[in-house]
Amino acid sequence: MTHDDRLSGVLESARVVFFDFDGPVCDVFAGLPASEVAKQLAALLSTQNEAAGAKAAETDDPIEVLRIAHEADAAIGQEVERALTAAEIEAVAVAGPPTPGATEALQAARASGRIVLVVSNNSAACVGHFLDAHGLGEYVTAIVGRPSGQPHLMKPNPFPLIAAAEQAHVDVTHCTLIGDSLTDIEAAHAAGTTVIGYANKPHKAALFAEAGANTVTDAMQDIADALAPAQP
Repeated sequence: MTHDDRLSGVLESARVVFFDFDGPVCDVFAGLPASEVAKQLAALLSTQNEAAGAKAAETDDPIEVLRIAHEADAAIGQEVERALTAAEIEAVAVAGPPTPGATEALQAARASGRIVLVVSNNSAACVGHFLDAHGLGEYVTAIVGRPSGQPHLMKPNPFPLIAAAEQAHVDVTHCTLIGDSLTDIEAAHAAGTTVIGYANKPHKAALFAEAGANTVTDAMQDIADALAPAQP
């Protein structure tokens, strides 16, 4: 079975397509680097809790800083989350165009009669801003963003995928997720959905295959092509 056959097979059996946001749809921190945002959030955290701030200063992942902040204290966590959401909205405004092939993939998924949701560890607000700015909102039925105040429910927890399936009124096993990280694959396995690994960096293809992705692609255009009706 070829790579294309596997991709077509996974999509064929899915009534709902979940798109992860950062990677498959948008390079969120292309214009405002994630490391810079993480540094700002760690500095904010340090003013409230020096030990947690020092721990946060060791990562360049803003989402990880958020987890550390919430572990330290719920109120501090919410303050850091507000700052992160503001930074994400700022970031998507300067992130540039959608991921190559993402627009076509979203359009093809909708044109095929499937329900499309964006399921992300980023805030729903930043996803909405980006989709609207690029005329993509009409292809997306709903956005399931970061569960506010509950970072433990972010992917790899299956909670966002289960919540998304409920919003689509479809059993979660009839859904597939397109994601570009191991946390996406773990969340999909835990929820019972199939998962397409989007290997936007060369080393990811082997990682995703090893982690048990149902199929792997290195181009979002492949998703669009696989969803397009067969030419007579």
